[in-house]
Amino acid sequence: LLAAIARTGAKPYAEQVQAHLNHPNNAVAESALFAFQKLGLNFVYLAFQVEAIGDAVKGLRALGNFRGASVTIPHKVAAVPFLDVVEPTARHIGAINTIVATGGALTGYNTDATGALRALREGAVALKGRHVILLGSGGAARAIAFALGAEAGIDRLTILGIDVRERIALARDLQSNTGMTVQELPLDEGALRTMLPDTHVLIHCTPTGMWPNVHETSVPATLLHPGLTVMDIVYNPRDTKLLKDAKAAGCPTIPGLEMFFHQAAAQFELWTNQAAPADVMRSVLESRFS
Repeated sequence: LLAAIARTGAKPYAEQVQAHLNHPNNAVAESALFAFQKLGLNFVYLAFQVEAIGDAVKGLRALGNFRGASVTIPHKVAAVPFLDVVEPTARHIGAINTIVATGGALTGYNTDATGALRALREGAVALKGRHVILLGSGGAARAIAFALGAEAGIDRLTILGIDVRERIALARDLQSNTGMTVQELPLDEGALRTMLPDTHVLIHCTPTGMWPNVHETSVPATLLHPGLTVMDIVYNPRDTKLLKDAKAAGCPTIPGLEMFFHQAAAQFELWTNQAAPADVMRSVLESRFS
């Protein structure tokens, strides 16, 4: 799926049309539209179901009023070869979620990485010199890992995942591109029991606990401790079982909606070159997820 942002020419924004074609995240489109209106921008946000990403990008190039796009699963990796430029962190990640059109050139960015770091920093989480555990090794975990390696100054990163090849590849890529100290282990209770006591930050990047499986968690509650900050990137529900268990254990917590909001705000800023109206966008997103 690919959701496009386009200028609407002379048409006032009151006449803009919002289209959703099997788009899973109407809240994102709605927050963008309210944000455009808040700043008086003559933009419209449309959603398209895409089968052939190369053809879709070619079509976007033909739109004279095209400003940018959101790119969703399963096209985040496949879209990369069809762009003119890919921002360095996104290039290392190997995936993009944002396209910006400037002077006829299409540039790819990954605001999942940006959103995660903004969420951690806004939550006043100390990262420099700390030990961070990442649960999962897929696309979101990869984005967050490279963001941590590029900008956070952490002491070491431990990746716990169930896909052996994926987590080994991620650890190898991180070490070769960032110089960060990285280790990888299977995601199981034994590894968690061994690693969590001296861990400062835990970032959960798997689908476990996502609606409708809201009673599931990747981490036994007995292993959580007050010296551990817990971030869960799952945003539906807003308060996952992992976060509930973490709060009960006295852990500072950061909900997934924070990363979701910050990555959307970063996209808005890339498209418009203006600060995102955070109050408007946050209000829309919070109203859509319980």
